[in-house]
Amino acid sequence: MSTPDKQLLHLVFGGHVKDPQGVDFDDPSSLDIVGIFPNNAEALDAWRAKSHANVDDANVKYVLVHLHRLLDDPEHEKD
Repeated sequence: MSTPDKQLLHLVFGGHVKDPQGVDFDDPSSLDIVGIFPNNAEALDAWRAKSHANVDDANVKYVLVHLHRLLDDPEHEKD
């Protein structure tokens, strides 16, 4: 009997940034939340699709956040 792979959640979101070299978003309330994905491969596909769809606008940036790293962090348990 095989054990299921550990769930490694990832979040993809984006929007207009103040500086294309940073991640300071103009209006956090208007971020495009693409979704939460069960693994890096699916999140990367979603990030790539959104990034490519906005390639002509340098002030639009999409990011991929490794939620599982935040959730597994021992500091997370202290709050």
